[in-house]
Amino acid sequence: MRQAGGVSKLERRIVEAAEAALAQRRFVTAVDVLTGVRWLHARHVDVWRQGRAATLEELCAVDGARMAEAVTALRRWALAKGLTPGESAYVSGGRDRQELRFLSAGDDTAFRVHWVSPDMSEARRRQLAERQSKAPDLVAVEPQKAWECAGCGGTGPYLIMENAEPYCLTCADMDHLVFLPAGDAALSRRAKKESGLAAVVVRFNSRRKRYERLGVLVEEAALALAEERCLADEEVRLRRRERDRERRAGEDVEFQARMAGEIARLFPGCPPERAKEIARHAGQRGSGRVGRTAAAKVLDENAITLAVVASVRHLDTDYDRLLMSGVPRTEARERIRTTIDLVLGRWRAENVGA
Repeated sequence: MRQAGGVSKLERRIVEAAEAALAQRRFVTAVDVLTGVRWLHARHVDVWRQGRAATLEELCAVDGARMAEAVTALRRWALAKGLTPGESAYVSGGRDRQELRFLSAGDDTAFRVHWVSPDMSEARRRQLAERQSKAPDLVAVEPQKAWECAGCGGTGPYLIMENAEPYCLTCADMDHLVFLPAGDAALSRRAKKESGLAAVVVRFNSRRKRYERLGVLVEEAALALAEERCLADEEVRLRRRERDRERRAGEDVEFQARMAGEIARLFPGCPPERAKEIARHAGQRGSGRVGRTAAAKVLDENAITLAVVASVRHLDTDYDRLLMSGVPRTEARERIRTTIDLVLGRWRAENVGA
């Protein structure tokens, strides 16, 4: 039914979904629109891409004619907007790698067209075309319910789809693969790259209504090689971290020595060991103390004095005891001000007489 202006309610929904997808990714597909108007959910698309449904129409809330109507509206909007068409290959994530079907009957070529923003660079378009044409990862599903292999009638921890039917890993010739749990991205990436045959293992999360990755099935030799390379990389990283730690430690020692020297210059009456302790405490890396401020790092006189005052406050007065007894911080500082002035005056005395 068309409303005022000759635009139907459906077409308006199609345009809104297409606009949202285009704004987010700078291209839009028929699947984006079908999910955008809520005729499909992401989990339905996952099932279809895994090869667990013969057609997308089987999972859609409307029939093929209505789906085709939506794609026609998408094409009309895309041409009016000046978008560039390109064809995407939709291949099953099942063992057979068959071309996925959108409709139960009829030509579904229009569904395979993606529409690209004219603002997208040529390099980005090539990347998009490569990604859209790339066959998806083989997918093995960890089923939540009892199931039966279409080949041997048995079962197993994982199933993989072939010709829209579930097969165990043995019947799919994948029982030689070993499972690598998710968690170490570098190891998983390398093992999958080295493995001649690999499959991503997923499980449906009923609470979140989506399939979640559990890990990968890879060849044992590929996993062993990936582990060796990751261990080698880890040794390199450990050596680099150790060198950095030693360098930073050296820098800290040098900085703290210079800081202690500046304390001795400003407060010649301060015992040398106390000056070193103040510098070590205030200048400790990652402490956030005054000695790590930008001013202290350039040995600013005021910053050095604040570090000395902080030490005197905690070690030569009753400040900490006052705080523990419930005296407010500002009042406690006021009570100990005279003591701090006396200590600082004594430590400065030699400097004054020099």
